[in-house]
Amino acid sequence: MNAIEDTRPSRGAIGLRLLYTVLYLVVFEVLKWVIQVTVLFQYVYLLISRSYSMPLMNFSNKAATYAYKVMRYVTLNDTIRPFPFSDFPNEMEKPDIPVKFD
Repeated sequence: MNAIEDTRPSRGAIGLRLLYTVLYLVVFEVLKWVIQVTVLFQYVYLLISRSYSMPLMNFSNKAATYAYKVMRYVTLNDTIRPFPFSDFPNEMEKPDIPVKFD
């Protein structure tokens, strides 16, 4: 009878994944600040010009997608390391245009 192959990860692989997770948690904290600044800037721009900045809207949408990918990786729901170890993710959803203020 053949020995059953152990498919559990090694402790070394778990430790390496933990190190990447800690790195991505730091990246996520920085990313949260970047998103907060873009939100505030978008509202200031909106109050002054009464229209939104499309480049900033596209950037914040990509940043939100990246944050989602980082969270999937650190919560062990994805095995692919996010950017910079892989390509920057594409937008999951396009922004709503026009934005409604109901």
